[in-house]
Amino acid sequence: MKKAVLTLSALALALSMAACSEKPSAPEQVVAETSAAQSMDNVLLAEFTGPYSGVPAFDKMSLADLKPALEKGMELNLAEIDKIANNPEPATFQNTIVEMERAGSELDRVFTYYGIWSSNNSSPEFRKIQQEMAPIISAFSSKIIQNKNLFERVKAVYSSEELKSLTSEEQRITWMRYNGFARNGATLNDEDKKRYADINQELASLHTQFSNNVLADEENYVLYLNQDQLTGLPGSFVSAAAGMADIRDNKGKYAITNTRSSMDPFLTYSEDRGLREKVWNTYYSRGDNGDEYDNNELVKKILTLRHERITLLGYDNYAQWRLEDRMAKTPERAMDLMEKVWPAAIARVKEEVADMQAIADAEGTSITIEPWDYRFYAEKVRKDKYALDSDEVKQYLQLGKLREAMFFVAGELFNFEFTPVAEGKVPVFNPEVKVWDVTDKTSGEHIGLWYLDPFARQGKRSGAWATTYRSYTTFDGKQTVLSSNNSNFVKGPEGEPTLISWDDAETYFHEFGHALHFLSADVAYPSSHSGVRDYTEFQSQLLERWLLTDEVINNYLVHYKTGEPIPQDLVTKIKNASTFNEGFKTTEYMASAIMDLLYHTTDPAKIEPDSFERDELARLGMPKEVVMRHRTTQFGHIFSGEGYAAAYYGYMWAEVLTSDAAEAFAEAPGGFYDKEVGERLVKYLFSVRNAMDPEEAYRKFRGRDAKVEALMRDRGFPVTSND
Repeated sequence: MKKAVLTLSALALALSMAACSEKPSAPEQVVAETSAAQSMDNVLLAEFTGPYSGVPAFDKMSLADLKPALEKGMELNLAEIDKIANNPEPATFQNTIVEMERAGSELDRVFTYYGIWSSNNSSPEFRKIQQEMAPIISAFSSKIIQNKNLFERVKAVYSSEELKSLTSEEQRITWMRYNGFARNGATLNDEDKKRYADINQELASLHTQFSNNVLADEENYVLYLNQDQLTGLPGSFVSAAAGMADIRDNKGKYAITNTRSSMDPFLTYSEDRGLREKVWNTYYSRGDNGDEYDNNELVKKILTLRHERITLLGYDNYAQWRLEDRMAKTPERAMDLMEKVWPAAIARVKEEVADMQAIADAEGTSITIEPWDYRFYAEKVRKDKYALDSDEVKQYLQLGKLREAMFFVAGELFNFEFTPVAEGKVPVFNPEVKVWDVTDKTSGEHIGLWYLDPFARQGKRSGAWATTYRSYTTFDGKQTVLSSNNSNFVKGPEGEPTLISWDDAETYFHEFGHALHFLSADVAYPSSHSGVRDYTEFQSQLLERWLLTDEVINNYLVHYKTGEPIPQDLVTKIKNASTFNEGFKTTEYMASAIMDLLYHTTDPAKIEPDSFERDELARLGMPKEVVMRHRTTQFGHIFSGEGYAAAYYGYMWAEVLTSDAAEAFAEAPGGFYDKEVGERLVKYLFSVRNAMDPEEAYRKFRGRDAKVEALMRDRGFPVTSND
């Protein structure tokens, strides 16, 4: 997480991580504020100690310490800020910008632990604290952004002759500091500043409530099946479902949880159409059930407040404000990309549905393909067209072997070596979390640690993500990296490996790409780790491409029982089917991305979420057989916080870069392991983080801007323009 003085985006991330779930392994009761934890002995505030330049004390974290630690951390940070703001000496880069980079270390450490409770070990007790503290943290953030003296000092450095003598990274972080103030209300009059701060506090509470409502629907809706309701489901899925039922005290049953990792395979394989419809409806109705956890009114309130806030700054709409410092720059450019790809995507859906309907008709089912049939019949088409059975592929996708494959790729491209850390040497927040020491293969230099938390459990938010507990910097003494990958794989039966789908394997590589982005950083200042949202997904998306390289396929995709390598004919089928179902995948994503832009470019007074979603998708020609990947009432990316708000398109923007960069490797003599292209990859696309403008960085790597035609080729869509 960034330094606390970058508060609006950093705290938004911390607060938005509330789209999480379930209870920690040992829930603790909140104690009175008079606890001794209020002192500086509070472990959540304390410097990291132990090996590897210090590590978080995850074994000592207590929920009783959280609120006092947050309060003390904010108090200490504000004192540092006041000292910087009221320094009688003229403002310089060293006494203003560098001091701001240094400030807030105690609060940063608190947010490391906060993130664990929010994302990995949530509980009702934590959520109560989270709901209470959200507006307080927002108010703290506003105090920094609206500190007039501080802004004047930042502005003085930004406008000074000194700026010209600074390094390019120092110039960039000075600009980011200035821009962060100017774009977040620092230039407003006192009355508007107060309203701006009030809106932020209100939004903080609403974002938290939104994510907790989605979580409630994920936790409250679990479908328990009997033995006779398992027809068509793979044995590995059945075993995992039995395990999920066991931990919920329903031994002898089979639990289908209301999460994507459970829903997706069930809809792919279950032969019970009625159950498929039930599971589909339950999943896509999260936050939209007309009960106490319904999010429709929250969405309207959030959009209304966001719009009011940006009008104070003089913008026409929220997306205009949000995209100003992104690669896209304007919502029109972002929408233009969507519009280039959308027609081809929905045209492909029609082809896919026709193929599925033909199979359904041949079976004499007398049905019309509905959304809950799509995955099921798509799998039949896959087998029919490509003779590719997803469950057969799964037998060669062992979680442990895939991890070894990722380590191999990291060694080839980044010269990293991963060595398991002995159990007990580094504290972890759950026994399933494992840790590796990351070193340079040549010099043996310690790079950092990599934590892996792979399995689903109660108290863990759904999905997969990467984060850092400490980022690489050198400005104040070298800090090594503490990175983490987190997933929700359904654990295999006791004594057997965990098998995952091809899509999940791609996601595994994707999130590891984020970790490599953290681990390969070579920047001086914390602010250089702040991400440009339509760029930060690029590096991780690109790493997915190494899953299909011969070196990985031939050495790490082995059958979980026999140990035999995956047959070449099955590999050929996988490659031939690489663009299979691309209409569905692209359309469900793009529907969410387009709706995000529409929500944030439309007057909220004209929006009723349910009808707006329905009407706008109809206007776009959304195929009835496909639904948004994230329906409005469960769209945590944009309504649980502001990190992806008006920016969900960024995945597609990043995919254009990904496809174009992948072609650079494909064209190189050494392919995806080409040394020269690999060196440029690390130098310009990974190590610089945000210390260089992303457009400039990409041009240095590729020699030109990325071209959308590469994306169209990747997806098997017609290319209508010339390179």
